[in-house]
Amino acid sequence: MSKLKHEDLMSLEEYHEARDDFRRKAIEHKKIRQVPLDEHATLYFEDRLTMQYQIQEMLRIEKIFQKEAIQEELDAYNPLIPDGTNWKATFMLEYTDVEERRKRLAELVGIEHKVYVKVDGHDRVYAVANEDLERSTEDKTSSVHFLRFELTPEMIESVKRGEPIYMGIDYPGYQVEVGPVPEVTARALAEDLD
Repeated sequence: MSKLKHEDLMSLEEYHEARDDFRRKAIEHKKIRQVPLDEHATLYFEDRLTMQYQIQEMLRIEKIFQKEAIQEELDAYNPLIPDGTNWKATFMLEYTDVEERRKRLAELVGIEHKVYVKVDGHDRVYAVANEDLERSTEDKTSSVHFLRFELTPEMIESVKRGEPIYMGIDYPGYQVEVGPVPEVTARALAEDLD
C-alpha cells in the first residue's frame, strides 16, 4: 500500500468543500476495520484512507497550509499505513469512569505487547507496539497504542484464501479472543496485504 504524498491531499479550501462527503466515506470505511475485543478494548485497523482522513482533519483543525508543516503530518501518519506484509492498528483501552480507567491502566502495564492476531492454521502473531515512542511506564499503560502485526508469506496466502482470522489479548488476568472476524472485515484486511 503506497504512502501518502503531498499531492494526495486536498488544500484547506478543497477539503472544506469536500469534507462532508469525505468524512461520511471515511467513517463508513473505518466501521468495517474496527474489531472490538471486549467492551473496553478495540483494534482500529489503519490504512491509506483512514490516514488521509486523519491528516486532512489535522490540517483543517490546525489550519496548516505550509508545505513543511504538511510534510511533518505526512511523516507522522505514513508509518501507520500497512506495508503489504503487515496490519497496523490503533489499540484503544476505553473506560468511561475516570477512577476505573486510572485503576485499570495501572493494572495493565505492558498489555500492548500481548495483543495478537491469529490466522487459522498458523501461530499467533503478537503486536510490535509503539515503534514511535514508549507509551507505558512501570506505573501505568496508555489508553492508546499503535501496533504492527507482521505476517509470514504463508499467513498472507491463508488470509487471501479466506481462512478465518481471530484476534485477542493474552495478558495475565485479561484474556479474550474474538473471531472469526466478520467477512467484510477479513476482506478489508486482506486488501492491506497487497
